[in-house]
Amino acid sequence: MKLHERIDGRLRKFVERQQVFFVATAPLAADGHVNVSPRGVPGTFAVLDDHTFAWLDGTGSGSETVAHLRENGRITLMFCAFDGPPNIVRLHGTGRVVTRYDDEYPALASRFADLPGARAVIVVDVERVSDSCGWGVPLMSYEGERDLIGPYFERKGEAGQQEFRRRKNLTSIDGLPAFDVDRPDEPEPVS
Repeated sequence: MKLHERIDGRLRKFVERQQVFFVATAPLAADGHVNVSPRGVPGTFAVLDDHTFAWLDGTGSGSETVAHLRENGRITLMFCAFDGPPNIVRLHGTGRVVTRYDDEYPALASRFADLPGARAVIVVDVERVSDSCGWGVPLMSYEGERDLIGPYFERKGEAGQQEFRRRKNLTSIDGLPAFDVDRPDEPEPVS
């Protein structure tokens, strides 16, 4: 393993060309569940500068990452080479959730592709950057994207997306507050 001062040059190019990355977070409680989630919708993640990474977070069946970041901010991102030269890059840092109702959201979200059902931008202030060999990661071929989530949330419309989040994203599996900013009487956010 090698430590790096920042996400630049070879590391930045590697991170930005990956099709998928993994997000790990955990609650403070020792008996809470550690969460690891894959991410990778094209055009929805980027290195913003040498010490900042962000992604457009879509509505999903859970909201562990949001809950854990709201509680303690700890986060690790991992990128693996599934083709080409072997490599693993880990970004350790502190994350924050910028919801679609926050003033900062439109400027951040404009940096990414449109994602029906987007609920937030996750911004990570990277404190530690490392890479390692990745010799144990298998070679796999990228076949394409699953065109399911976008059409699903487009069909739901804004009101349906809010209702989905109210039913499935209010708390984490450990009962922590998660995505609880949608309110039935809230106007649609301005894009």
